[in-house]
Amino acid sequence: MDEVTQKKRSEENQLAAALTRGPAEVLDFLLPLWVGSQLGASAAEVGALTALETLVSFVVRPIAGSLADRFDRGRVAAAGAVLYGLSFVVYAVTPGIGVAYLAAVLGGAGGALFWVALRARVGEGLARDDAAFSRLFAAEGGGTWIAFVVALTAIAWIDYRGVFWLGAAACVVAAVVLLNAKSAPVRAEGAPRLLQLGKRMRPMLALVALTAMAEAGVALLLLMHLQRGHQLQLGEIAAVFIPGFIVYSILPDYLHGFVRKIGRTRVLALAMVASALFAAGLSFAPSPAVLAVMWILSAAAFAAAIPVEQAVVAEAAGLSLGRAMGIYESATLLGATIGTFLAGQLYGSDAGWRVACFGAAVLLLFGSLVVRGAVRRVGVAEFPVEPAKTVSQKEEPALRMIEEASQESEPVKADTNKRANPIRNWAIHAAVYVLAQAALAMAGHSWPVEALFGGPHDAGWFWNSSGHWLLNLGRIWTFVFVIDTVWTAGRALLKKRPY
Repeated sequence: MDEVTQKKRSEENQLAAALTRGPAEVLDFLLPLWVGSQLGASAAEVGALTALETLVSFVVRPIAGSLADRFDRGRVAAAGAVLYGLSFVVYAVTPGIGVAYLAAVLGGAGGALFWVALRARVGEGLARDDAAFSRLFAAEGGGTWIAFVVALTAIAWIDYRGVFWLGAAACVVAAVVLLNAKSAPVRAEGAPRLLQLGKRMRPMLALVALTAMAEAGVALLLLMHLQRGHQLQLGEIAAVFIPGFIVYSILPDYLHGFVRKIGRTRVLALAMVASALFAAGLSFAPSPAVLAVMWILSAAAFAAAIPVEQAVVAEAAGLSLGRAMGIYESATLLGATIGTFLAGQLYGSDAGWRVACFGAAVLLLFGSLVVRGAVRRVGVAEFPVEPAKTVSQKEEPALRMIEEASQESEPVKADTNKRANPIRNWAIHAAVYVLAQAALAMAGHSWPVEALFGGPHDAGWFWNSSGHWLLNLGRIWTFVFVIDTVWTAGRALLKKRPY
């Protein structure tokens, strides 16, 4: 596969992941609130709805792995995206909790097919791009924060059901992207079977489950503490989480440079220690602002660790990428389910809250001690295998021709890089934003001008509805522009990659 084709496939994978991950995370965040407040579901019914989706996803993931090793992975993932979209549609039109169970079944099956097949598709390019999973994780993080900004600013106009319709539309676009994508042929001959893979990767899968347990448990503890301990509203809680999601979208590609320098086991161990410190610090219940900073540091740790785990599993899989990713996704889901269940059970009291926080910290510290043995037993290299740079004598003439063609096209590349300069693009965004807000200010409908010089305004004005529809559009635009500014500044500071 040539470099252009590989890059296009990578971009297709990232776009599909961003379009699907964002709505899925928003759904996980909003669904318990919506089912309880709008459909009148009891706590037991909310728990049953979540458990049903989890159970279906857990059962279907090994099946999805086998399908991804037999059929075109892009089309398997597209089928998953369609089922995902249908689950959003059913949530949007359901009259009561009974029909919502159908949506949970569709979402569980769709998520299993989509993520298993897509990660297997990404694993195909790991030999040519050892940062493939880091780029995928960054795309998922970018899709998440964009979806949260859109959903939480639009929910006041279109209600929960309107947000679900937007999620369905995003999933349809993801399916179209994957259906139009070119896929590599699947080779199943001689590939290890499910039980063989499970036995070979057992130590790594245990580590994956432990990481997912800690991540999901800590995230739920933080969510519940912001809602119940600090009495924050929906928009305020999202404001604590969104900076961490932005970190997910910026750092993975750069953190992969440290993986190349210091090795996989050291990065995994350091990430787990950092996450353990966050979990322990969470028990002291600082202010929401401090919690937001701590969550950013924890997000950076997971942004380093999770792509490494995925790359290790993909390398150990050989030709059974689909089955390996099915097992990996099952281990992740199992760990997350246990983590959220235990966190929810222990949160009820002061003592339980602290036990949950320190329990997660202890688990992560234990994982940091056993990670080296787990990676070694799987049998993959300590350092990522970079694309080969040596060629045979027969290939040397062709290589010279490629180098000459590359040198001849250097002016074109320079011009492309100039157009793709993020600082230049941000300056254009800023100029358009300032001019538009100046015009709106003269009409009396500029949101930033009203926010700074008008008022006073309550929290709902900033997060839910600011009145006139132009003010509401200005609020969304302002939030997006601020995040664009932070993202561009972060990329500029980290443009000298450590590899």
